[in-house]
Amino acid sequence: MSPYILGIDVGTTSVKVVLLETGSRAVSASHTLPTKSDISDTSGIKAKEQDPDRIVHALNRCIGFLPRDKLQHVSSIGLSGQMHGVLFWKAKSGCDWSKGDFFTAKDTSQLITWQDGRCSTHFLSNLPKPDSHLSVATGFGCATIFWFMKHRPEFLEDFTVAGTIQDYVVSMLCGLDGCVMTPQNAASWGFFNTSTNQWNIDILKGARFPLHLLPQCVPSGGVAGRTCSDWHGIPAGTPVAVALGDFQCSVYSCMSARSDAVLNISTSAQLTFAMPADFKPPESPQPASSISYFPYFDDSYLAVAASLNGGNALATFVEMLSGWMKELGAEQSDSCLYEKLINCALNQESSDLRVSPTILGERHNPLCLGQVSNISTTNLSLGHLTRALCCGVLDNITSMMPLERLQQAGVSRIVGSGSALARNQVLRQEVEKAFPQPVVYGQNADSAVGVAMVLCDLL
Repeated sequence: MSPYILGIDVGTTSVKVVLLETGSRAVSASHTLPTKSDISDTSGIKAKEQDPDRIVHALNRCIGFLPRDKLQHVSSIGLSGQMHGVLFWKAKSGCDWSKGDFFTAKDTSQLITWQDGRCSTHFLSNLPKPDSHLSVATGFGCATIFWFMKHRPEFLEDFTVAGTIQDYVVSMLCGLDGCVMTPQNAASWGFFNTSTNQWNIDILKGARFPLHLLPQCVPSGGVAGRTCSDWHGIPAGTPVAVALGDFQCSVYSCMSARSDAVLNISTSAQLTFAMPADFKPPESPQPASSISYFPYFDDSYLAVAASLNGGNALATFVEMLSGWMKELGAEQSDSCLYEKLINCALNQESSDLRVSPTILGERHNPLCLGQVSNISTTNLSLGHLTRALCCGVLDNITSMMPLERLQQAGVSRIVGSGSALARNQVLRQEVEKAFPQPVVYGQNADSAVGVAMVLCDLL
């Protein structure tokens, strides 16, 4: 039997695992499960947290659905996951392997996710200026640690290690005392210089930042260690790569030519293309810019318009309508309601209603919230509103990455991907209206597949 690479993506709402056959580079088996890990915020600080025990439980269940005879032939394991967020744990006691060939979370904090809003604009403005081309925003690991330093310093005393959720899984699989992190995830934390691949140690030390919580940075594609125990049939001693960013892996899975731009609309939305090999990012942050430059592979960069508002804006609309209907005594499931809204919008080919869906703001403009305008008596139907909302998602992302910028970069086609695009025909119609380049589907961005492909190419 040919060896397999196990690709794992620990996403914001779900976990996905794939087995990639190394010879054919074909996906032999895969499984996805929702984590159902969100924790209700009762603090009033705009916290967005998840329960890591539920995430690890969903991961274990996912692996358990894969064919055990193939898991026994896994030659290496790669992980990607949601970026920016931070999880804290205690070295040497961050999990429990006593329940058989899987581990459970132990002695960890809650996962503070990339959607966390506790760091206000005022708070961020008082942080030291980073030595990096990337700005620091709420939800970024270092910003969150600074927040705890000011508001709950005793919280940090309980932990000795910090990392992203995918870094945590790598550490537990390998039995590491600390945390290793790639530049892809380190850049998403802030206070990391991608040109030197080093943390801003002097700047952070001057701000009395707990430097011991910073992970050790190692190159993307490197090996973190080997599995310390059998895991669902995967033998102990199997190499585990250092975790990568889910965004970079999703792009890797579907960008087949440098002239491609990838538009991904899932929970959030991103539009990206590859910069030339000799590109160097600016020396300092450009906080007002809607375009960021993310480290990719082989010292290259992606130009990225990363919107906080994508499929989550549509989901919020559905939740709002569902809540109204519940109050009126006419309940329907969210999934049923979503389908009916799409059908209404398909019967409404266009709308003069204008919806700006930036209900979460944007990192480059956090105070710009959602708006509905050009309201008249003739455009208040659900078809009009749903069509306008889908159009608004595209208007927002193309305002962040202007079409002229794509043309200057030589982009010849748009690769459309993501769960929201796959599910929503109206959204696909609006994508095809928004871009002069041809739009192709079928090469769906998939972080779990992408991380497995990266390891396969490195073998």
